[in-house]
Amino acid sequence: MPWNRFVLGFHGCDESIVEDVLLGRKGLKTSRNQWDWLGNGIYFWEDSYRRALQWAKGSERVNKPAVIGAVINLGHCLNLLDVEHLDTVKRSYMIYKQICERGEAPLLENTGLELKNRKLDCAVMETLHYAREIEEETPYETVRGFFIEGKPLYAGAGLRQQDHIQLCVRDRSCIVGYFLPKSKV
Repeated sequence: MPWNRFVLGFHGCDESIVEDVLLGRKGLKTSRNQWDWLGNGIYFWEDSYRRALQWAKGSERVNKPAVIGAVINLGHCLNLLDVEHLDTVKRSYMIYKQICERGEAPLLENTGLELKNRKLDCAVMETLHYAREIEEETPYETVRGFFIEGKPLYAGAGLRQQDHIQLCVRDRSCIVGYFLPKSKV
């Protein structure tokens, strides 16, 4: 059953993109990187302007770091904060692994510092969405997950400096509107 829940998302990007999107000249691009944690879609940090700005400042592709805000209806959401949906992802991993074992594709891995290169996770997510399409199940419009990232806040901490909830919008119609956030730096 689709959610009717609205959240605020923040997208780090170049200042020129913010202007183009706000004026309706362009939309945000769908990310289709092989390492995207939640699969293909438009990525936002839920309720975290500062984290979106940190990302933009650290990106080699951004000349003038900026943030655009969006009101997002989660719609039919694959919510990875819900145990039921984690079981769905686990089943999709088994399907992906079987495909790889048959020699149809290499079994990818998550690699890099803090496993930021999430090729395995991306492949599993894309397998999940493809399987739903083949089975003619309702597609997920958004994917929502919690990620532990960065240095511990203090010795022995379970919380880290860049922990966040990430949103991946697969269906653009879930983006209700964009706004220019007030600077919070």
